[in-house]
Amino acid sequence: MRGVIFDGKQTQVVDDLEVRDAGPGEVRVAVAAAGLCHSDLSVVDGTIPFPVPVVLGHEGAGVVESVGAGVTHVRPGDHVALSTLANCGACAECDRGRPTMCRKAIGMPGQPFERGGRPLYQFASNSAFAERTVVKAVQAVRIPGDIPLPSAALIGCGVLTGVGAVLNRARVDHGESVLVIGTGGIGLNVIQGARIAGALKIVAVDSNPAKETVARRFGATHFLTSTEAVRDILPTGADHAFECVGRVELIRQAIDLLDRHGQAVLLGVPPATAEASFLVSAMYLDKSILGCRYGSSRPQRDIARYADLYREGRLLLDELVTRTYPVEEFDKAAHDAHEGRVARAVLTF
Repeated sequence: MRGVIFDGKQTQVVDDLEVRDAGPGEVRVAVAAAGLCHSDLSVVDGTIPFPVPVVLGHEGAGVVESVGAGVTHVRPGDHVALSTLANCGACAECDRGRPTMCRKAIGMPGQPFERGGRPLYQFASNSAFAERTVVKAVQAVRIPGDIPLPSAALIGCGVLTGVGAVLNRARVDHGESVLVIGTGGIGLNVIQGARIAGALKIVAVDSNPAKETVARRFGATHFLTSTEAVRDILPTGADHAFECVGRVELIRQAIDLLDRHGQAVLLGVPPATAEASFLVSAMYLDKSILGCRYGSSRPQRDIARYADLYREGRLLLDELVTRTYPVEEFDKAAHDAHEGRVARAVLTF
């Protein structure tokens, strides 16, 4: 079968991958579409360290091919969106409803794939850049069959992370102000999450002026190409500022632009050793800096919720799919994504 692998030096599309059958508590999925997220590119450029060789991809949707023993919530033929959370469901964090904090869901990559007899790692417990993948049952969330799979694929990372950061982590309330730095796939989902939450002013900042139209379509009330004029729109600062790029100087700007009791939520991924600074004295007015993993999501609940919002016309998905690429055109998709030419490039099989 076809798939995209990274061997530590280069990526390549291969056609001789193999994946094992679903075991107990697992689901084997025929992947129809997978979004190309910057986290995939960050593995390639070394920003996110990961063992190799690895099958890339983590934002996918497809059709259940088979299920292992004990799996009852999905069955062959169901359409599913895939999450990256291979949480155990039994630890204290899972029991508290915080699966993103499950220690068994972090840093324990499996090797369900083989190529030429050699095992390959699974990226983010998912590896959606393959025609078929095997995931834990908790990662496969049934969705209505009328949602286009290229659009549904984007729920599994971009929507869960961006919208989830607004609704679950920051808990933006009606009438509040939101600053979003970076309007890529994550930033656009933060913007529409803020719109869904009822934010009054949503200020989008991106150095590329060509992104204004799509940012406003997703819900931005204002658009700037730098943070210099944010105070003209929000004189006292923002109630919530989301950094969606992963640059330490932008993290500092997000913090500096907070109002009293404001929150800066960090979503961008800088290099693992990056350090950011802030004025300690500026924090005593009840300001907060929040990390956020995967939108503090509960995928079995949230994916179904976002699917309903999409069907109601309140959550935009089709508009995120700027272009679809056959998996063989991975290099072109990666180039377009890196250059910011697409909100989300989607690979199809």
